[in-house]
This record gives sequence, C-alpha cells and structure tokens, in this order.
Amino acid sequence: MKRHVKRHIFKARRIIYQETLVDFQEHLWTFVGAFLGIGIIGLFNSTYLPASDNLFLIGSFGASSVLIYGIINSPLAQPRNLIGGHVICAFTGVLVHKLVPGEVWLTSALSVALSIVFMQITKTLHPPGGATALIANIGSAKIQSLGFFYVISPVLSGVLILFFVALLCNNATPHRSYPKNKHWFKFWKRRYKKAGSVAK
Repeated sequence: MKRHVKRHIFKARRIIYQETLVDFQEHLWTFVGAFLGIGIIGLFNSTYLPASDNLFLIGSFGASSVLIYGIINSPLAQPRNLIGGHVICAFTGVLVHKLVPGEVWLTSALSVALSIVFMQITKTLHPPGGATALIANIGSAKIQSLGFFYVISPVLSGVLILFFVALLCNNATPHRSYPKNKHWFKFWKRRYKKAGSVAK
C-alpha cells in the first residue's frame, strides 16, 4: 500500500515538474513570433492610418497569436485552420450583417453560431475566428463600412502576416516545427519538380 502511494506521489511530482519546466528558448521564440506578428500588422496600421483607426489590428489576431506561436502543434493552430477559419468567419460575419441590418444582438449571435458550424463543416476550426465574425457586426463604423473588403483586409492580409512570421519563428530551432504536417509542402514541391522535368 505504501509503495503504491509513493509511486503515485512520484508520478505527480514528475508531471508537475514537467508541466512547470521553464524552456527559455521555447519562450523566447514564442515572444519573438508574437511580437513580430502583431508588431508588423500594427506598424502597417500606424503608418497608413491615424492612431484612432485600428482597422488592420483586430482583436482576434491576439487570440490567434496565442495558438500559432504558443501552442504550435495544436490542430487549431495549423495553416488550414488559421487562414480558413478567419476567412470563413469574416465572410459569414459580413454576410449576416448585410442580410439582417439593425439588430446587433441578432446579427452577433447568428454570425458567431453560423461561423462555428461552417468551420466544423470545412474542418477549419479556429476559435479566434468567432471573434472575427463578431467584429464584423460590433466593430467600429469604419470596419462595418468596409463590407466584404473586410475579408481581404484586415482579415486575410493580417492572417497571412501572422502565418509567414509563424513559419519563420516556429522553425528557428530543431525542436520547433510548424506546420505540424508538412505533407502539403511536399505535395507542392513534387508538383513543381514534375513540372520542371516536363518542361525540360
């Protein structure tokens, strides 16, 4: 009995130790990625717009940064989810806002609920996408005046910046690898080589 209890205590200590272990290199690249991703988008915003017009820097990008720089192996942080989730949610949010004008509580609820279902159907589930759909309905008048252009900029343009920074920072060390499944990179590489050999 004593041995059994001691074994459980040992396991608990080991789990606590591993979960609280500080990996300075890991934390450094998480910081660098998040700083660069949000910083570049913010720099575009401050360069081309007055300080009061935060059109490029939307709140859901902060939540995406937690996933793609902090939990890089999560299925929710992969490129398909990051890009597809935001774009689908942005489009859904704007569409609902156009179809049901005036009722903010209804458009907000409808756009978030539909966005989640569409992400499930397309296998692009990305939690911050729900906020992207919501912002299309409760954002400033300038955000709402963008209409479907909101999908292209700030959403798609901002997400692509976050993605390319993630590719750079999340592959900077041997024990960090992003995206988790690189088979789609290999697929395009094979196609490119095949096209090159045919051209010869």
